[in-house]
Amino acid sequence: MLIDLRGKVVCVTGSARRVGRAIMLACAEQGAHVVIHHGNSDVQAQHAAAEARTYGVETLIVKANLEDPTAIADLFQQIASHYGRLDMLVNSAANFKRTPLLDIDLAEWESVINTNLRAPFLCTQHAARLMIAGGRGGSIVNISDKGGVQPWASRPHHSISKAGLVMLTHNAALALAEHNIRVNCIVPGIVTAEDNPADAGKKIPLGRIGTPDDVARAVVFLATNDFVTGAVLHIDGGDAYNRGNY
Repeated sequence: MLIDLRGKVVCVTGSARRVGRAIMLACAEQGAHVVIHHGNSDVQAQHAAAEARTYGVETLIVKANLEDPTAIADLFQQIASHYGRLDMLVNSAANFKRTPLLDIDLAEWESVINTNLRAPFLCTQHAARLMIAGGRGGSIVNISDKGGVQPWASRPHHSISKAGLVMLTHNAALALAEHNIRVNCIVPGIVTAEDNPADAGKKIPLGRIGTPDDVARAVVFLATNDFVTGAVLHIDGGDAYNRGNY
């Protein structure tokens, strides 16, 4: 059975810019009320909210540092106070620091792990508790990337954190199924020309790099299909079959 997103409440972390913004807008287009989380993108968040409201939905902007567990708790308290419920969480926010393994200091390690793995874990806990309290179940979608399924020599801490996010998906899917909360993961390939060679698409079986909208459509699919949980969906034009780092 397909789930209708109209009137649902969706929180997308990191949704003021880039892929997170595309995901948030795709949910708004489906009629969902959206929580636009950002860490330090005040102007972009306002623009994203204005665009979302063109679909006739409500918006809530929350600024929160995902490296701070107290700020994460406050994010979900604001959702509970404003909407009284939560139906869907998308863990999209991440950092992409590039440092060789032997040059990573403890502060940078903790920053990457805390943002990319600990924060989604804490967000999943808070979201699931809101969903359970609402008694209607819900959906959680984690956004990993290619680094989560193959090692990236230039971003080892990022790769490790995203691999952990895939395993968090599997464990949470099992733990939350009894509450009718589905947990899935998307592994995007290259979805922006930024920091990638101009001819990067030529190495991909489908012959092009992706777009944030490709990822957003996959999120909507996972959110609306009520018999999918624990899935890891590659949105990469077949790039999973290629070897090597980019």
